[in-house]
Amino acid sequence: MNRAFGLDIGGTGIKGAVVDLDTGELLSERIRIPTPQPSTVEAVLDTVERIVHQAGWEGPIGCTFPGIVKQGVIGSAANVDTSWIGVHLAERLTDRLDRPATVLNDADAAGLAEMRLGAGRGEPGVVLLLTLGTGIGSALFVDGRLVPNTELGHLELDGFRAERRAATSARERDELSFRVWAEERLQPYFSHVETLFSPDLFIVGGGVSRKAEKFLPLLSLRTRIIPAQLRSNSGIVGAALQSARA
Repeated sequence: MNRAFGLDIGGTGIKGAVVDLDTGELLSERIRIPTPQPSTVEAVLDTVERIVHQAGWEGPIGCTFPGIVKQGVIGSAANVDTSWIGVHLAERLTDRLDRPATVLNDADAAGLAEMRLGAGRGEPGVVLLLTLGTGIGSALFVDGRLVPNTELGHLELDGFRAERRAATSARERDELSFRVWAEERLQPYFSHVETLFSPDLFIVGGGVSRKAEKFLPLLSLRTRIIPAQLRSNSGIVGAALQSARA
């Protein structure tokens, strides 16, 4: 069977599972452990090692990270400890786990999964996946080719970094209804991104995409907008796909 192991490092949780690369289906239990606080390098690597060993996986792994990743090196760390900046995560994982490891931005991984096996499959033109969670991640595709590390959650919105105003965590923190969140936070953000990129399709990911009917119909955009299909597993699936490609 065509399979690989994907790890998804997030600001609140670290998840891993074996993935069927032909369907995106998880072939093992999805193991999730809360992200250690503080989320230092060694603490997160310890957690990753626990997940891989608990899964009993012996082969190469693919791993996501919530920040800029260039050639395996971490370039930003908005939602985890800043000690990550400059760390060669691919090398650290390879050394710690004694197996090949590939690393990519978490939203880029989710985008790869959706474009290959989910909502974006076969979609031409400019496709933008935006993940709404602890922060806002973005993955930009032009005719199916990834433009990595776009980090559109860091655009300015109402004088703040956009993810501080429009992420799912902001809705929960400020105790906003889905309607208020959509109309006052998401609408200006998506309109701004639409003006900058003129996409042909928006795909909305993150765990909140399970409740897409509560907020997506409230947005008024020129661009077609749909929920992700792989939902909260998209990072794991994308990481596994990247591992196999490497």
